[in-house]
Amino acid sequence: MITKRDRNLRGPTDAGWLKSLHTFSFGQYHDPDQMGFGPLRVINDDRVVPSAGFQTHPHANMEIISYVLSGELSHKDSMGNGSTISQGEVQLMSAGSGITHSEFNASDSEEVHFLQIWIIPNCDNNPPEYHQKRFAPDDMHNQFRLVVSPNAENGSLPIKQDAKLSVGHFTAGQTLTVALDPKRKYWAHITRGDVMLAGIPGLEGDGFGIQNKLEVELIANQDSEILLFDLP
Repeated sequence: MITKRDRNLRGPTDAGWLKSLHTFSFGQYHDPDQMGFGPLRVINDDRVVPSAGFQTHPHANMEIISYVLSGELSHKDSMGNGSTISQGEVQLMSAGSGITHSEFNASDSEEVHFLQIWIIPNCDNNPPEYHQKRFAPDDMHNQFRLVVSPNAENGSLPIKQDAKLSVGHFTAGQTLTVALDPKRKYWAHITRGDVMLAGIPGLEGDGFGIQNKLEVELIANQDSEILLFDLP
């Protein structure tokens, strides 16, 4: 079974400095039919104007992934981490027993566009952790590259959940058959491009929930990027 989450049906937030589209219920946007997909709880497509951002705020017992699509995002937290996350980098913050952090657009002239992803952990109140890594684009060329996994497999970032995240960059005309475990759930999020997933068209911002499938065929009609979540 494959269910498409149309990009135009996502819940909007417009705070002036922040424009966000929510794949699942978040903040003032609430849809009882869109409360997440397995432990995948949040996919927020955020755009922040120059020199603005999220003031210091707390999190606990959530696995938080930030993936920058364009621009640069500055991060500071109560563990003493301070970094800039740029396009193609993956940041994973395990909030655990509690952490405070802030996120700001690092530029005074360019918008930052990023995804903020929340995954519910399978254990609570562990010490907070911070991880950040740039993965080689060649490893994502016309294939999926694992970037997050529970055991830090193949140099991926470690998450406290039986969940994996892979990223693929596909050139126009590329076809790929993706093998799946029918006992698991998968969520595909299109960050750019134009694809066909199991015969269903997908554009930037579209999501697909996949269950009970042995494989799916992916066709890139344009140069495209896809995030693929493997979930219990």
